[in-house]
Amino acid sequence: MSNPFGTVPAEAILEGDATDAYFERTRATLEHAGKNPHVVAEVTADQFPTGEFEVFTGVKDVATLFEGRAVDVDALPDGQLFDGGPVLRIEGPYLEFAALETSLLGFLSQPSGFATAALEARLATPESLVLSFGARHVHPSIAATVERAALLAGLDGFSHVAAGDIIGREAGGTMPHALMFCFGEGNQAEAWTAFDEAVGEDVPRIALVDTFWDEKSESLLAAETLGDDLDGVRIDTTGSRRGDFRHIIREVRWELDARGYEDVDIFCSGGLTPETIRSLCDVADGFGVGSHITGADSVDFSLDIVELEGEPISKRGKLSGVKNVYRTPDGGHHVTLANRDGPTEGESLLEPLVRDGEIVREFALAEATERCLADAEAVGFDQ
Repeated sequence: MSNPFGTVPAEAILEGDATDAYFERTRATLEHAGKNPHVVAEVTADQFPTGEFEVFTGVKDVATLFEGRAVDVDALPDGQLFDGGPVLRIEGPYLEFAALETSLLGFLSQPSGFATAALEARLATPESLVLSFGARHVHPSIAATVERAALLAGLDGFSHVAAGDIIGREAGGTMPHALMFCFGEGNQAEAWTAFDEAVGEDVPRIALVDTFWDEKSESLLAAETLGDDLDGVRIDTTGSRRGDFRHIIREVRWELDARGYEDVDIFCSGGLTPETIRSLCDVADGFGVGSHITGADSVDFSLDIVELEGEPISKRGKLSGVKNVYRTPDGGHHVTLANRDGPTEGESLLEPLVRDGEIVREFALAEATERCLADAEAVGFDQ
């Protein structure tokens, strides 16, 4: 079986078959009528600034989608924050890209939602270790999309091995509860010792300490078992049994310190949100975030023609004419017509992406992360 998991293959996306049926009807109708107008189309989430910034990403896949097509594309840089107005602009014969709209919006909408949620988690505790644990909540075919969005937003690492192969970064992780079950209750020390002996020296010795007994007892046992080799303990207590999670962590910290294990870190995971992270960041050293990222709403992008054969045009409720967006030194986000002057000291954000089918931009994840975090500070994201 050539496609055992029923996923849409890359060839269908590139050929324009991964589309909504009405675009096929549109193409047939325009070809029948001999029409293929020169248009400018823009991708937007909001027409005007609302004060709610989101992270823009997915642009590398969009560039690949338009490669070899007779269009020019401009877009925000990868990792830029935006608040109203276009994030991407396409100019060319309409039939060159009509059938690509569905895939184009998908490439942008979900990754931008993931990255925005990951940025919320990152800024909840800027100085702590924060890892992405969310790949298990999405279809495996988009695991790399999740993990790249998390890294772009400044998270320190991720867990998915195959995603790491695609991104070019190494996945991290230590042990699941299943490992502890395989050794059985009362044999936790044996499980931790076997782990310590089996894995490479570069793997942190983080003992999972909430499987059978209370968190304090297992944490102390792990410290006694591995001694100076123990880097930390992970508390993943199910919410239904958690009680006062902050108090549990403080108790574990107290008891470890009381016995001379001040260097053992405490890592928390399990349904964490930015709000819970903020409440714990002074007592815990690191966090694993999953469902907050993968459960994020997609950014509701839409594509609209705004110029037809050189003349402004729009549907009701949308703004006609080609536009630019600007960032001012005070963090303001401004939308103007492209043939008008932008705000004083404003920096134009739309940059060339594709020119007559040729990709004219390079994509470096580290640069996108730096841009994202700097722009978040500039605009006061999530403050």
